[in-house]
Amino acid sequence: MKYMWARQHYKDGIANSWQPEEISMQADVEQWKARTVLSANDRRLILWNLGFFSTAESLTANNIVMAVYRHVANPECRQYMLRQAFEEAVHTDTFIYCCDSLGLDPDEIYQMYETIPSIKAKDDFVIELTQQILDPRFEINTIEDVQQFVRNLIGYYVVMEGVFFYAGFAMMLALKRQNKMVGIGEQFEYIMRDESLHLAFGCDLINTLRAEHPSIWTAAFQQEVTVLVQQAVVLESQYAKDACPNGMLGINAEQFSNYVKHIADRRLVRIGLAEVYHQENPFPWMSQSTDLQKEKNFFETRVTEYQAAGSLDMSDF
Repeated sequence: MKYMWARQHYKDGIANSWQPEEISMQADVEQWKARTVLSANDRRLILWNLGFFSTAESLTANNIVMAVYRHVANPECRQYMLRQAFEEAVHTDTFIYCCDSLGLDPDEIYQMYETIPSIKAKDDFVIELTQQILDPRFEINTIEDVQQFVRNLIGYYVVMEGVFFYAGFAMMLALKRQNKMVGIGEQFEYIMRDESLHLAFGCDLINTLRAEHPSIWTAAFQQEVTVLVQQAVVLESQYAKDACPNGMLGINAEQFSNYVKHIADRRLVRIGLAEVYHQENPFPWMSQSTDLQKEKNFFETRVTEYQAAGSLDMSDF
C-alpha cells in the first residue's frame, strides 16, 4: 500500500459504524407534539438543518461516486471513498428516520434547497465549484486539470463538509445541551464524528496531490482557495442568521458566525494556508460532543460506541 493514511481512515470508519435506528426518538416525538417545550425558533432551527443536510449529504455522495472515484485510482483511497459513500447513505437515512418519527413531509424538507435562499446559496456555491469534474468528458491531463480536480476536493471536503456543516452542527448540539430533541442531537453527534473523518481524508488527499504536483500550488491558486473559503464563511454566517435569527439560550447568531470563522481557519491551516480570521473558539464544548465513548444502560438502549476516539485530533472540531 502506498498511502497508509487512507488505509487508517478506512479502519477508523469501520470502527465507527452506527445506524440511526439504534437511537431512540421517543422523547423527541413527545417534545415535538407537546407544543410547549420547543419554541417557534427551535422548530425553525430543526427544520432548516434537516432541510440543508438532507440535500447536502446527497450532493456529497454523488460527487464521490460520480466524480472523485473515477479520477482517484489508488486502491486504498478508493476503499475509503466507498466507505464514505456508505456513510453518506447512512446520513441520508438518518434524516428519513427523523422525518418519519416526527411525522414531517420528507418532500417538503428536501425541497428546502429550492425554497430557502440561504440553503440554496450554499448548495449552488459548491455545485458551481465542482460542475466541471462531474462532466463525464473531463480528464486529468494537464496542470490546470489537476488544479480543477483539487478545486473540486476543496469544494466538497473543505467547504461543504468542513465549513458548511458546522453552524448546523453547533445549533443542533446546543439544542441537545438544553435537553431538547436529544435523539436528533445524538444522531448529529454521530454524523459530525463521521464528517471529521471525511474531512481528514479529504485534506490528506489534497495535501498528497500538492506534494506530488507542487507546480499546482501557485501563489495565485493559494489566494483563490483562500477567497473560496472566505466566501463560504459569508454564506454559512448568513445561513446561521437565517436559521436562528433570534439566537437561543446563551447563544446568538454572531457566536455561530464566529465559530464558523474559527473552524475555517483550522481548515485553511490543514491544507497549508495561513489563517484569515484568528478567531477564538466560542464553543469549546463542540470538541467534547465528538467524543462519543460513553456508557449506556443496556436495558434502555443498544450500545452504540465509537471505538477509535483516540485516532482523531478533536481540537479542530
